[in-house]
Amino acid sequence: HRVHALIPAAGQSVRFGGTTVKQYTHLLGQPVMAHSIEAILKHPAVTRMTVALAPDDGIYDELIRPSYPEVTTVVGGESRAHSVMNGLRYIMEFDPDCEWVLVHDAARPCLSYASLCNLMDLGLASMGGAILAIPVSDTLKVADEHGYIEETAERSRYWSAQTPQLFRVHQLAANLDSALSQGLVPTDEAAAMEAAGARPLLVMGATTNIKITGPEDMALAEFILQRQYVSE
Repeated sequence: HRVHALIPAAGQSVRFGGTTVKQYTHLLGQPVMAHSIEAILKHPAVTRMTVALAPDDGIYDELIRPSYPEVTTVVGGESRAHSVMNGLRYIMEFDPDCEWVLVHDAARPCLSYASLCNLMDLGLASMGGAILAIPVSDTLKVADEHGYIEETAERSRYWSAQTPQLFRVHQLAANLDSALSQGLVPTDEAAAMEAAGARPLLVMGATTNIKITGPEDMALAEFILQRQYVSE
C-alpha cells in the first residue's frame, strides 16, 4: 500500500495565546510540527507528505522546509475541513496512484511508532478506514442549555478521537466534499465518513498521543518525547 500523509496546519491557534503559532513553538529544539512530521515519516508505507498552510504563513519555509524538502505544501482553508479538502484535491491530481491518505494533526507531536503501526496494520485492512482513539475514562455529564446536568452518559461506548486517521483518498474526498457542500463542517475526517454512512474502525491509541492546545501542554509533551527517545 502507498499512503500519502496530509497535515492540516492552517490554524491560527487562538486558544494557545502568545505570539507564536502553536505548531511552530519550539519543543526540544525543534518546532512542534517537525516532531509530528517526523513521527509520520517513520512508517515505510508513507511515500509522500503534504502540509496545508495558512495563506499568509511566513514561518514554514524558514523553520520546517529546510529539514523536510521532500514535503509538499498547499494553501489551506478557513477550517480544518477545508484545509483537508484542499490537500485531498492536490493528492488526487499530483499523486493519482496513491489509494490511501493518512491525516495527522500538526500539533500532535508525541505519536508513537507502535501506535502508528497498529493503525496502519488494522486500517489498511478495513473497508471504512480507521482512526486512533482512546476510551473515555471520566464520567460524562450531558448539560442542558443553561449548564445544568441533564443526564449522565454511559461512558463505556464513548471514545476520544485522536489522529492519525486513515482513509481511502477518493472516499474521504467525496464524503468531505459532500458534507461541505451541505454547509456542514466536520471537526475530523471520521465525521465526514460517518455522515456518508461509513463506520470507521476505532484503533486503540495512547494517552501519550496528546494534542497541544495550550502552553501548559508543552511541558508534558517534552516529558513524553524524552521518554520515547530513551525507549527507542
